[in-house]
Amino acid sequence: MRPGARGLLWLALAASTARPALAQAPSPTPSPEIVVEAAPDSPRVSVQEYLDACRAGQYEEAARYLALDGSPARGPELARRLKAVLDHHLWIDLSLLSPLSEGDQKDGLGEGVDRLGAIPGPSGRPETVRLVRRVDVDRVRWVFSSGAVSRIDVWYDALGDRWIRENLPEVLLRPGPSELLWWQWIALLPFLALAWAFGRLCGALSRRLLAHLSSRTQSAWDDRLIGRLAGPLTLGWALVWMAAFLTLLHLNPPADDVLRRSLKAFGLIAIFWGLWRVVDLAAEGVRVLPWVQERPSARSMLGLGERLGKVAVAAIGIVASLSELGYPVASLLAGLGLGGLVFALAAQKTVENLFGSVSLAADEPFRVGDFVKIEDFVGTVEAIGLRSTRIRTLDRTVIAIPNGRLADMRVESYTVRDRMRLACTVSLVYSTTAGQMKAVLAGLERVLRAHPKIWPEAVVVRFKELAASSLDIEIMAWFQTEDWGEFQAIRQEILIQFMDVVERAGSAFAFPTRTVQIQAEAKPPAA
Repeated sequence: MRPGARGLLWLALAASTARPALAQAPSPTPSPEIVVEAAPDSPRVSVQEYLDACRAGQYEEAARYLALDGSPARGPELARRLKAVLDHHLWIDLSLLSPLSEGDQKDGLGEGVDRLGAIPGPSGRPETVRLVRRVDVDRVRWVFSSGAVSRIDVWYDALGDRWIRENLPEVLLRPGPSELLWWQWIALLPFLALAWAFGRLCGALSRRLLAHLSSRTQSAWDDRLIGRLAGPLTLGWALVWMAAFLTLLHLNPPADDVLRRSLKAFGLIAIFWGLWRVVDLAAEGVRVLPWVQERPSARSMLGLGERLGKVAVAAIGIVASLSELGYPVASLLAGLGLGGLVFALAAQKTVENLFGSVSLAADEPFRVGDFVKIEDFVGTVEAIGLRSTRIRTLDRTVIAIPNGRLADMRVESYTVRDRMRLACTVSLVYSTTAGQMKAVLAGLERVLRAHPKIWPEAVVVRFKELAASSLDIEIMAWFQTEDWGEFQAIRQEILIQFMDVVERAGSAFAFPTRTVQIQAEAKPPAA
């Protein structure tokens, strides 16, 4: 058997044995009342003893609970046949039977008669099954009425699995786990193998048909999607075939409910397995987009989003499957919520850094390789992780900043500049004449505007102020370059030309000076 078939078998057996409470039909919610212990000669105890004797194969003992007025010799056979009929049509909830010796006095059937239920007859109309109170040689017990006993053969002949019950060994007709007969458990093995084999065949045919249809489209994503859905399609078709095979097992209602709920749970698993593959395919499709290729941070966040999407799909699929199997999902979710709260408090900083990385990816204030200034240091961004960002400083050291803090810090990126600013002050000596000042101003502006990289929209050359020891000229201009090394070369060239302009105008650069006067201290007159 292939690994997939073994896994399907294991999960089916685990799911079917995980809910022993389904062995009885669901009962209405009982109203609050005083719990009464069942009397030994009550209908509840009598029916329980009959069922226990049948499950143990003690049909002679079980026959003592039948009103065998006309055919006592067929008692064991009739007891066995009645158990088969009850399993198919009237699954008994013992809690609904009277625990009192006198039976249910409120059913209106008279003293010593109780109604057990109804079984469909050959015409489809329900036929009532009653219990009557009988006094045996050793004790008082409730037995199936003679009217019900007379109809056992009719009901039994209408069963679909009558031939199997008549020809299999007695040991295989006894109930096993989850109220499945042992022959039904044995039959499940080849049925699971056949269902998996037919599922693979139907899955391959389905993919071939879908591939033929997708070949008519221009896009390629649907072709990749069909290839990714091979496993979910196989599992889905296997479940369809298994549901069809279940009708051949002639299961009683509780066992049928268990297995069909298991199939529905596996159907949900197949659906969410397909969604898992869709998340993979969607991530691959987004990863090749040009804007993602140009943004390293977007690629890292795409991996995070893919993992979160898979976790969400898996979590929803598990919860839905457990709910279908009848587990208390609300209690489970409450426990997970409390555990998640404790985890979130314990990992508060980690969660903060994770959301900080999401914020950085959304705003994208910088990229890997950008030269940035953060607070009081500058450097080149080397890596943007899920927890921290590493920056290489000018001293060649590496600073790691948690993303939670970095998202709240002032970040200045030099890489995104479309032009760079030259700002300086040219200070001339006080001996500079007005004519010389005008020549210097014109010459400085001429040097700036003559440069091929200048941004001509804003060139500022203005006589600023009469300072304490100099005549100050304010210079401000922008050069159309994004490379810091090129800007340094331009700045050097411009400043050298500024010196030429000042020299040709006959002026000179000022430097801070201070005049100190020394005065002799006057001597006091002689006495």
